[in-house]
Amino acid sequence: MFKKVLVANRGEIAVRVLRACRELGLRTVAVYSEVDRNALHVRYADEAYCIGPASARESYLRIDRVIDVAIRAKAEAIHPGYGFLAENDDFARACVEAGIVFIGPPPAAMQAMGDKIQARRTVSKQGVPVVPGTYDPLRDDEMIAAATQVGFPLFVKASAGGGGKGMRRVEKIEELANAITRARSEAESAFGDGTVYLERIVKPARHIEFQILADARGNVIHLGERECSIQRRHQKMVEESPSIALDEKLREQMGKAAVAAARSAGYVNAGTIEFLLDKDRNFYFLEMNTRLQVEHPVTELVTGIDIVKEQLRIASGRPLSHQQKDVQQRGWSIECRITAEDAYNGFLPSTGKIISLHEPTGPGVRLESALFEGFEVSLYYDPLIAKLCVWGQDRATAIMRMKRALGEYKILGVSTSIPFHQKLFQSTSFIGGTIDTSFLDERFSMEQGGSDERERVAAIIAALLTHDRRQHALNIPPPTSSTRGGWKRFGNWEGLVR
Repeated sequence: MFKKVLVANRGEIAVRVLRACRELGLRTVAVYSEVDRNALHVRYADEAYCIGPASARESYLRIDRVIDVAIRAKAEAIHPGYGFLAENDDFARACVEAGIVFIGPPPAAMQAMGDKIQARRTVSKQGVPVVPGTYDPLRDDEMIAAATQVGFPLFVKASAGGGGKGMRRVEKIEELANAITRARSEAESAFGDGTVYLERIVKPARHIEFQILADARGNVIHLGERECSIQRRHQKMVEESPSIALDEKLREQMGKAAVAAARSAGYVNAGTIEFLLDKDRNFYFLEMNTRLQVEHPVTELVTGIDIVKEQLRIASGRPLSHQQKDVQQRGWSIECRITAEDAYNGFLPSTGKIISLHEPTGPGVRLESALFEGFEVSLYYDPLIAKLCVWGQDRATAIMRMKRALGEYKILGVSTSIPFHQKLFQSTSFIGGTIDTSFLDERFSMEQGGSDERERVAAIIAALLTHDRRQHALNIPPPTSSTRGGWKRFGNWEGLVR
């Protein structure tokens, strides 16, 4: 295996990859923007190099600067993490041309599966069911003509990129022309490619994805499924593995289809095949993510397989360390994406300095984070700041463990999505597993009890602070171990005001 790896990313995913490298005895190189000079991934790596100002376009997205650092640091391989350059085939190609190992799929496979139109054509030839829609780049008038065959409601979707950008929902033919124009414009701005296609809306539907590992020797396996139906405006918020919707027969069918889809593109390294599952248990290929996923920890927790280490093994030319018969899902895992957003105010981004931090621990808890007291959360990057994961022997245990962990997690200085997750885990629909991709947008609200609860908590804190000041003014000593009983009425608030 190579001896030095550059991690072309930041935040919690950079720290995650750096830790895997350290466990394998590899030396590491970090890159950072000027605003990330004191970031945890910079402190953790063996070497670190500044690659530009705060703007990602002038730092983390600069292929030339990342490659230049790798050459100067004599790094033999680059791990892109996810986001930024992770699915950029030009970057993968630049690594190859510079004699550097790209820890990901070959550029050709990345290009084939990164283009959603081409991916739909490729996998359908292997008999993998695909969501009904168009299969070729079409002019606006051609798409309008094809829409009646696709059926309404439908999505106009960007062929490049993802994350809901370049996507427009269309209910009737009269709305289509404007939706195509707007989707093309947004796709061109976000991805530099205005190509769009039509895709019928499958509703209600669950979002089920399968983790794939493939080596350069033709071995391809899947590591089971992840349930990703808890989404807000097409952005995943909670993931779990396995899915309550699948039985062994359906799991085997979807797993085989996922492997076939990966093989169809000559795929190598880690990737994810995403499916939609309708109410009649029919599944359809949606797309392939040609990188490590944000939610990969839930798969690691139920399979015991370290996906990042497997990526490193594969990239060094070694075969997979597991065969399909070795893969077993044990227990249940759930991940909550913790973002710096105000859940009570339309999830507006929140910025500021972390002034106090208490992280959850204990049995079955895994936290992936790059936060520390004094860390500055800025507007320049994605609001994802941590991933809170739990494992339990069954789903009920995992849910209760997550509720406990969320209650322990205290981040002061910025607003976070923790209150949203706490409210979600009180939902009878979520607990019962009766969810689909439209659940958050159509059947869930932060308003009910949200602001009232915040006001109640604020009133309690204010009352306790006033009581505390009066004690000091009267020279009354704070409660001791023998007089602490009265404070028990206030639960954890004593620690908060002291």
